Amino acid sequence: MTEPELVTLSADQMQAAAGIRRAALWQRLPWLPVLHTPEEEEQYWRMHLLPNCTILGAAMRNKLVGVIAYGDNWIEQLYVLPDFQGIGIGSLLLAGAKEEMDEIRLWTFQRNIGARAFYERHGFSADNETDGANNEEREPDVLYHWRRPSGTDV
Repeated sequence: MTEPELVTLSADQMQAAAGIRRAALWQRLPWLPVLHTPEEEEQYWRMHLLPNCTILGAAMRNKLVGVIAYGDNWIEQLYVLPDFQGIGIGSLLLAGAKEEMDEIRLWTFQRNIGARAFYERHGFSADNETDGANNEEREPDVLYHWRRPSGTDV
């Protein structure tokens, strides 16, 4: 199997990044409401995430198969195409963020059992659960936190 390559994404790749998010959500979380058009999602990546985050992609055979957007001790987005999950791509993307931050927080939905298990395997712990009243999907979520162990450097 070809090893995934980490690449820094540019504005030209925001449509593909948004598409990965959309495909992953539809397949893994079919109960979530679809609140935005593909064009609105691309604009969010282009106008909000790109100027404020580091955005890395995982590419295999010149195809983008996973994305992560992070900065200021937060992971804003982390998605892998469903057909490429379970082979280390999410771990590779997460490692890229962990190299740059000593502490990370992120939100995921409580019902997203796969994501929760993934983050817990990578040393994150649940700090807080909400009823979803403050997210646009109105879906109960959980705040995860990771801190680099003291005395360890990247």
